[in-house]
Amino acid sequence: MARLAGRELPDNKKIKVTLTYIFGIGVPSSRKILADTGIDPEKRTGQLTDDELSRIASALDKGYEIEGALRRQLTQNIARLKKIQCYRGVRHAKGLPVRGQRTKTNARTRKGPRKTVAGKKSVKELG
Repeated sequence: MARLAGRELPDNKKIKVTLTYIFGIGVPSSRKILADTGIDPEKRTGQLTDDELSRIASALDKGYEIEGALRRQLTQNIARLKKIQCYRGVRHAKGLPVRGQRTKTNARTRKGPRKTVAGKKSVKELG
């Protein structure tokens, strides 16, 4: 298995797909990296030479924020929003949708499973 950016990458997949396993690299970035380094996108990861792997690694180091650094940056951005208590920060803190979605219905992914609230008891049940 090849190792790039601290990730074990599968040998049996094409390199254009394998690069997307790295957090922060999508299909367009993968294509651009392979075009810049001159590597055939249809080549399998296991068929790459050490030279080709090092060219990809240097391209990743040089031009992309990936893996741990990117995750840290995202966490810091959210923490900053929470600290200044802007609308988006408050929504992040409460665990509600941030981008204006409705919450009366839907939003179960962010809000979690339903919490049933007991209804009021009638007079007959009390006495």
